[in-house]
Amino acid sequence: MTNNSRHASSYRDPSGHVYVENGIIKRVIFSTYFSQYKALQNTGFFQKAFQHQLLIPHEELKVSETEIHIQPTQIPFITYPYEWSFQQYKEAALLTLKLQKYALQHGFSLKDATAYNVAFFHGKAIFIDTLSLDFYKENTPWRAYKQFITHFLGPLVLAKYHGADFLKTMTSFIDGIPLKLLSSLLPTRTKLNPFLYTNIHLLARYEHKHQEENVEKRKQATLSKKGLFNIIDSLYNYIKKIKLKEQSEWGDYYQKTNYSDTAFQQKSTIINDWIQQLNAKKIIDVGGNDGTFVRQISADITLALVGDIDNNAVNQNYYLVKKNKEAHIIPFTIDLLNPSPAIGFQNTERFSFIKRVANFQPDVTLALALIHHLSLTGNVPFENSAQFFASISNNLLIEFPKRTDSYVQRLLNAKAEFKNHFEHYQIENFEKAYSFYFELVDKRPINDSERVLYLFKKKK
Repeated sequence: MTNNSRHASSYRDPSGHVYVENGIIKRVIFSTYFSQYKALQNTGFFQKAFQHQLLIPHEELKVSETEIHIQPTQIPFITYPYEWSFQQYKEAALLTLKLQKYALQHGFSLKDATAYNVAFFHGKAIFIDTLSLDFYKENTPWRAYKQFITHFLGPLVLAKYHGADFLKTMTSFIDGIPLKLLSSLLPTRTKLNPFLYTNIHLLARYEHKHQEENVEKRKQATLSKKGLFNIIDSLYNYIKKIKLKEQSEWGDYYQKTNYSDTAFQQKSTIINDWIQQLNAKKIIDVGGNDGTFVRQISADITLALVGDIDNNAVNQNYYLVKKNKEAHIIPFTIDLLNPSPAIGFQNTERFSFIKRVANFQPDVTLALALIHHLSLTGNVPFENSAQFFASISNNLLIEFPKRTDSYVQRLLNAKAEFKNHFEHYQIENFEKAYSFYFELVDKRPINDSERVLYLFKKKK
């Protein structure tokens, strides 16, 4: 195995690392972690954690005196913390606490509690870092406590007070939002809340005061297992009750849309027909709102990535995924005008949204009720959006609202003083620009509406 096979994000843990072989994610474990790994295996902890869906299952591939190679269950598409809705972020935090509590009950403890150790798979959060578990040592504090605060509690509390958009700040803080910054961003009144004062403000003060302190002195802190359980329970109970106060325009989009029942049904039928015609198994809907139209597809879809810019819409989608046990749908938040970049050391630790979608290779991209927002709100020329969609998949199912559409009129009216700048928004210009990258397969007007559906195939 060469160093080039090591995954770019897997260099921090000396116990082993993730690598990619023939497109398959695998993990090598070094002898320094053998005692922990074998104890987790021999006590049945792994098997029980798999059964309780707390930890991603794995199978052993080969064992030598110096290395153990395992292959975890493959997750087809990874979303990152800054792409989760508020409810998804909460579930990831609660899962981490559940695993920590379960580990403590069996003589182990999480040494890592980064949000990047969680992924969404089969409709729920799952912990994916096998090597994060270590032996619990009596009367020692939780080693990953601060990391949990900066990766989970802090971002969630900021979202509570300032809105879900604060979760996106994780793109700037791959190692968690610094305690000092967390404390400064929270309202002053939160210092009167005993829980927040202890877990954020006091912790930030302690870190600032003791940042130059000798490491050996800091290791002398003690905490009983009962005290540790109390901390885990208090974190769990507080996070479980956190709610957002904000509402959005798009959270109930399909309850107040300008589609008539006839138009809605015809649109669903056309989408269904084209998906079946393409025999599509993997799809991505980049403006999917709450997943309404993906759920109308009767074809056998194995995986559907459904993204939207609106947190509340994604929350609703995730709620329905769990309620209906829709393991094939992965909701996530995405702003197509500013999609998630590649971040981390050498910009390779966390891949960009575009690269992950390219690796996923969807059979078709859905872009419904989206182009007018890109073109009129974002000022994106048709040529640019066509190039973007051509980079995602070979087939594009896109909806074009004409200038006479009520939502388009609203966007144009909002830019009335710059009206001359948007004369290009015409269906003829759209078709001409997209014909440079795509061949037109089919075109269907939606009855009782001012919208047209297009099915394009990317030119070779």
